[in-house]
Amino acid sequence: MTVAWRFGTIRGTEDRRPSASCVVKIGGSFFKRPDWPAVTTSLLREIHQPLIVVGGGSLVNGLRAIDAVSPRPAQLMHELAIDAMTITARLVADALGLPLVATTQGTTSAVLDVAAWLREANPSLDLPASWDVTSDSLAAAAAVAGHRSLLLAKAAPPPTGATTLKLLAAAGWVDAYFPTAAADLSTIAWAVAHIVTNIPVVTG
Repeated sequence: MTVAWRFGTIRGTEDRRPSASCVVKIGGSFFKRPDWPAVTTSLLREIHQPLIVVGGGSLVNGLRAIDAVSPRPAQLMHELAIDAMTITARLVADALGLPLVATTQGTTSAVLDVAAWLREANPSLDLPASWDVTSDSLAAAAAVAGHRSLLLAKAAPPPTGATTLKLLAAAGWVDAYFPTAAADLSTIAWAVAHIVTNIPVVTG
């Protein structure tokens, strides 16, 4: 049993994965898989020198749950959610043996510490302090800042018929702010992992 990747294009002229200088957004849902390091490694073999943005997964979902029952200031929750992404970024960087960086300008494979990037390299980035902004929009912002293409690695492909960024946001496949964050990107692609079962062929 092996993992294969399906790729598609949301915006761009070719129905294939971005080949170089790409921001790869890894969804937090990947951490639900016991084989997530191997699955992530198999994806990165397909991409040349990716800059990886990691979703916050269950850590951010926990913050959402706290905010839902006992709302706290929006700016505080926004900052805490981004801080949580640093934890998952460190986890992925360690598992994959990649550097953790605070810049979108590098030329080697790396994992982006989004909190450090926003704090040290791009403090003026205008993102609303809202649950409408998730790692989808942050990855798009990193791709814009680094003049890179964007690949969204998700648990499922885009919904049928969702042919624009606004429709993808309305369907919940990306966050509500994504159409604004990704407006200047010329290439946006998606990737979905699926299991390929190797069935032996019996002859004779």
